[in-house]
Amino acid sequence: MPPIPVMVNGLPGSMALAVARHILADNRFEMVPCSLTGPEITETTAEVDGVAVTLLAPAGRSEALEAMGVDAEKIICVDFTHPSAVNENAVFYREKGVFFVMGTTGGDREKLVETVRSSSISAVIAPNMAKQIVGFQAMMAYAAENFPGLFDGYRLRVVESHQQGKADTSGTAKAVVDSFKQLGVDFSVAQIEKERNPEVQKRDWKIPEQYLSGHGWHTYSLVSADGTVFFSFTHNVNGREVYARGTLDAVAFLAEARKKGQTGRVYSMIEVLKGG
Repeated sequence: MPPIPVMVNGLPGSMALAVARHILADNRFEMVPCSLTGPEITETTAEVDGVAVTLLAPAGRSEALEAMGVDAEKIICVDFTHPSAVNENAVFYREKGVFFVMGTTGGDREKLVETVRSSSISAVIAPNMAKQIVGFQAMMAYAAENFPGLFDGYRLRVVESHQQGKADTSGTAKAVVDSFKQLGVDFSVAQIEKERNPEVQKRDWKIPEQYLSGHGWHTYSLVSADGTVFFSFTHNVNGREVYARGTLDAVAFLAEARKKGQTGRVYSMIEVLKGG
């Protein structure tokens, strides 16, 4: 079977770089030597383990792809760009007939889903690509569906810490909060406490210094109305490797979906874990 051509968008960003390195090291895939990037990026190329990748700014990117001989309908795009680019990029993928994995959080998510469902493409859209954390989310979703109101009256506190460059609130935390709301907890996404200060992360959170530039720590704490019962759920990830490995699984899953002619479909990482 020929390798799947993958275009990793968001270089020279750290998450895109981690995924690109895994793509290069996995013989199931072939990396397309170009990457969509933001208008603020001044570099024209990025290097991934000795491989030069051309960076394409929003202006003129269609023409640039054609000039490079990239057959958009044969590639799968992986998007780790910026929340402000989510919806614009999705429209671009739709227009080019490109199936894509959206790992970038933020943007108008309802509009993002509708962009795919009204198209001839499909996409994996997930706030978290780490399979084990996705499994935790699935367990929370199961509980919410089968035991609604289980935590009625409980008070919830959600704290999350990510690297300084992460612009938005954790998409994973938002997804878990949705489950807790179905479980009876009165809580809004606006109440999620987020930390982006590396000095505070190092001093108070005790996050190892080498991971201050790439981590995702979350804790969900529940206290009963009378204060006699306490629950705490924590998942802490250092580095980006677990997300990169999950992203490759999503690409392989999406390639199979395209082969089967499954269009207009929005898949979650839970479906990727299940295999369909």
